[in-house]
Amino acid sequence: MAGQNFDVIVIGAGPGGYVAAIRASQLGLKVAILEREHLGGICLNWGCIPTKAMLRSAEVYHLMHRAKEFGLGATGISYDLPAVVARSRGVAKQLSGGIGHLMKKNKVTVFMGAATIPAKGTVSVKTDKGVETLTAKSIVLATGARARELPGLEADGDLVWSYKHALVASRMPKKLLVIGSGAIGIEFASFFNTLGADTTVVEVMDRILPVEDAEISAFAKKQFVKQGMKIMEKAAVKKLDRKPGQGVTAHIEKDGKVETHDFDTVISAVGIVGNVENLGLEALGVKIDRTHVVTDEYCRTGVDGLYAIGDIAGAPWLAHKASHEGVMVAELIAGKHPHPIKPNSIAGCTYCHPQVASVGLTEEKAKAAGYTLKVGRFPFIGNGKAIALGEAEGMVKTIFDAKTGELLGAHMIGAEVTELIQGYVVGRSLETTEEDLMNTVFPHPTLSEMMHEAVLDAYGRALHI
Repeated sequence: MAGQNFDVIVIGAGPGGYVAAIRASQLGLKVAILEREHLGGICLNWGCIPTKAMLRSAEVYHLMHRAKEFGLGATGISYDLPAVVARSRGVAKQLSGGIGHLMKKNKVTVFMGAATIPAKGTVSVKTDKGVETLTAKSIVLATGARARELPGLEADGDLVWSYKHALVASRMPKKLLVIGSGAIGIEFASFFNTLGADTTVVEVMDRILPVEDAEISAFAKKQFVKQGMKIMEKAAVKKLDRKPGQGVTAHIEKDGKVETHDFDTVISAVGIVGNVENLGLEALGVKIDRTHVVTDEYCRTGVDGLYAIGDIAGAPWLAHKASHEGVMVAELIAGKHPHPIKPNSIAGCTYCHPQVASVGLTEEKAKAAGYTLKVGRFPFIGNGKAIALGEAEGMVKTIFDAKTGELLGAHMIGAEVTELIQGYVVGRSLETTEEDLMNTVFPHPTLSEMMHEAVLDAYGRALHI
């Protein structure tokens, strides 16, 4: 097929790629985007969005069982798993279709097919119409990542599920093992536990949610155990004996001893690997470290005109990080002077029950970096809105540099903290000090007042504890 020339070619139409394409087009560049599976990528189709839809169903189900606490009556409460899954898939489909509209609106040429880069500035894409050669001065890699599979723990879609299998669950697990307690593992554990599955979480590190502040992890564990989850830390699943039609026997090593436990379903959530294969990157001289492309702070790969953004470019593996990298790279290509992304100012959110959100350094990392700290805490039980909502379990924690007043980190657990965290993100972006935050008037009654109180507490000025 005849070749076409563009200013920018984006490979991958997830939240990094499609945003990069839109911004590049806004800046007057001729843009093509290539996607081998779904517009919107994993995030919209098999990640962020459909999981949140399912978790919302679990949240409503949980609240219905608490109706009596609110002076309400609800009987015959049940769930329809196929309907829950169907709603989730419908939400994903709606948003994926919206990406197609955005591409048309922004005059981005879409090619559906697998891409390779045979030479610098050249992309070959295999579509259902044949193979087409495209050229561009700038190419943006946004191919994302996929679930990591450990030997012997591979998903089969029957007894052992990946996140994709869990999102289209054909049955409700009765006895569930979740391997890994990062955001993906804990969210699925929370969903299925809320709907009644006997849930066990195994984490190889010394605590669940290991990237979070240790105090928040401990609080989360306490809440999950209270909800009926079994948590096994500093433990590893060494082997799975699969018995079709019966279940799985998991061999779990803890404290030097191997125990066996029976489950009917296993979800493996042990991390991700970058989609770097079959693109021709090695031949171009691209450096790859543990399945991720090595870049500088502007997402440049070291190969002229080739950039890498999002999950393929390394941690943090977050959709919002990918999107902002996409904007930055598009502006860089267009001759602008964008600011590089600051990883420590990107919030991380986990939508379990209770929710977890954080930005910046944990207390442990701040101490290790040599800071003298002022740490503040405020419990949900001290907040009027939290009590009125019936959500009195939670905490807000702030960490300041005692010498400068810089907000080094903020960590939250409790209702709607994934919405609250952005206040601290803005604070870090604006380089606000403790004085700025103390002098900010927070509305009453709101959950956000706890953010104010946690700052005050760091300096011995908390008003409501």
